[in-house]
Amino acid sequence: MDQLRVLRSVRILIVEDSPSDVRLVREALRESEFIVRLNVCKDGVEALEYLHQCLSGHNPLPDLILLDLNLPLKSGHEVLNEIKHDPQLKKIPVLIMTSSVDEKDLAAAYDLNANCYIRKPADLPEYERVVRAIEDFWLMTVTLPETYNVSTVAASAGHRVQ
Repeated sequence: MDQLRVLRSVRILIVEDSPSDVRLVREALRESEFIVRLNVCKDGVEALEYLHQCLSGHNPLPDLILLDLNLPLKSGHEVLNEIKHDPQLKKIPVLIMTSSVDEKDLAAAYDLNANCYIRKPADLPEYERVVRAIEDFWLMTVTLPETYNVSTVAASAGHRVQ
């Protein structure tokens, strides 16, 4: 049997100031059917700088952004607003993943064109369930614009989170 199989590669930008939440997402993606390349920014300013570097050709654009709302230096709402007002970035799906239960945060996120709003799960099994649902819907079900679509690469069998 051929040991090579086609794996799909996806780049995810996580904008999150909590190392434990980043670790939970990373752990949940370990069983992914994709080669997952994670980039992590710990605050809103760093996230926008990273995205501007992408636009300058220094880094590839992410296929998906997981954005916390409660961030230092620049809030998730401010980051979302800048992303959705940039003609080159606005097509990237931005998934709000936050602990906020404030209905005003929820309404504001959708007013700023968030693609979805997810309340952070409390434990690893729930995180795994939520991340699998994100993967299933955003990476396997929906069709993204060509320039933001998941690319296909040949790789040996196995799952990777980088």
